[in-house]
Amino acid sequence: MTTTGALPLPANAPGATAAPRAVRSATTEAPWVRRALIGTALAFMTVFLFVPLGTVFYEALKKGWAVYLAAVTEPDALSAVKLTLIAAAISVPLNLVFGVAAAWAIAKFEFHGKSLLLTLIDLPFSVSPVIAGLIYVLVFGLQGWFGGWLQEHDLKVIFAVPGIVLATVFVTFPFVARELTPLMQAQGIEQEEAARVLGAGGWQILWRVTLPNVKWALLYGVILCNARAMGEFGAVSVVSGHIRGQTNTMPLHIEIVYNEYQFAAAFAVASLLAGLAMVTVVLKYLVEQRVKGQLRSAHDRSE
Repeated sequence: MTTTGALPLPANAPGATAAPRAVRSATTEAPWVRRALIGTALAFMTVFLFVPLGTVFYEALKKGWAVYLAAVTEPDALSAVKLTLIAAAISVPLNLVFGVAAAWAIAKFEFHGKSLLLTLIDLPFSVSPVIAGLIYVLVFGLQGWFGGWLQEHDLKVIFAVPGIVLATVFVTFPFVARELTPLMQAQGIEQEEAARVLGAGGWQILWRVTLPNVKWALLYGVILCNARAMGEFGAVSVVSGHIRGQTNTMPLHIEIVYNEYQFAAAFAVASLLAGLAMVTVVLKYLVEQRVKGQLRSAHDRSE
């Protein structure tokens, strides 16, 4: 008797080959697991983000628009808004210059002290803002290292605008550098070398090659830097002196009026900061998509 084909061997027989198994993704889970994780995340965000945010706007407007407008336009509140914008307007450009210079040096050049520079950039992330404020008091305060000299020349740093700007610069200077460095490293130095071969100078390479390639990451870092500058509390609280109408930023003004049981005024000014935060989140998301596209393009070119 003839057969038309060989009979299949048992799976455990010698020489038998196991049937191929379906490849399962490491991130593929059962539907109930995915729903549970999503539900947990949404519940957490609702309790700790959406409810507090909604409460801020509800309390701010609970007594009507007249009370709200009176709270945000009274002289001390306007002074706090003005000082917050001044501190951000000074600290953000300074950190922009530093961030571009630091990221360019780290990503494009090799030099002694490179690892030390990276460590120093991360310093504000590991040091409490309150400690940073105390450092400035010890250096520029009346009993500090330069306190006597500053008093002799009638210069005020602590409990004045310069101290607030210094504290804001310290807590915000990592953001631009930390956003630019990974992208610049991923892009490599091939385009800069090509521009150098074609006769471009250092400044021409920076302005016409390097910066256009990282413009979205640069804007992303500036947005984060500005958000932190306007919302900083700890370091600014130490160096400001809490002088109403002079050295109070918006977060400090909110604390003072809240402690005085002026809840409507406190939530009104807080709603301004919350509104700025929401705008920042939207801009952050839009720019983040551009940055991810740049990183993917840089990765594809490197391969």
